[in-house]
Amino acid sequence: MTICNLGHLQNYELMKENNRIIYRDYLPEDFDEIMNLWKLTGMGGEERSDDNEVIMRTINAGGNLTLMIKNDKIIGTFWLTHDNRRTFLHHFGIHPDFQGQGLSKILMDKCIKEIKKIGYQVKLEVHKENTIAINLYRKYKFIDFSDYELMMLRKLPE
Repeated sequence: MTICNLGHLQNYELMKENNRIIYRDYLPEDFDEIMNLWKLTGMGGEERSDDNEVIMRTINAGGNLTLMIKNDKIIGTFWLTHDNRRTFLHHFGIHPDFQGQGLSKILMDKCIKEIKKIGYQVKLEVHKENTIAINLYRKYKFIDFSDYELMMLRKLPE
């Protein structure tokens, strides 16, 4: 093999390594980066009351927040919690710069595997206008309950 071919092979291996997607569990030091991701995808903000304490409390109660990482950047998340009856899927999303590349299917495959390990039926909320997400969820056999209204008290009155 010539030096030139060896260089191309090394560049190819480096490129392949850089394009690899890894998954890992949330760490408290990830908070700022995931909040930025959630805000970019419309899943986060002060009104949701998601903070590091809430995330860690749900993880300590048997939930998990899984991060999808590419090139050392968090590009996707899904957060699973449960009440020992149902699993709740929160904050499933892909960074806008990486959308349209089939990564939501890869992330959903990983998510479904985790849901199966927990063993409860799964429930989620999705905005009616988010047709891309709705179509993805329907492909994974989620069904909508069109006659339900969701009501939630975000903060308790003093």
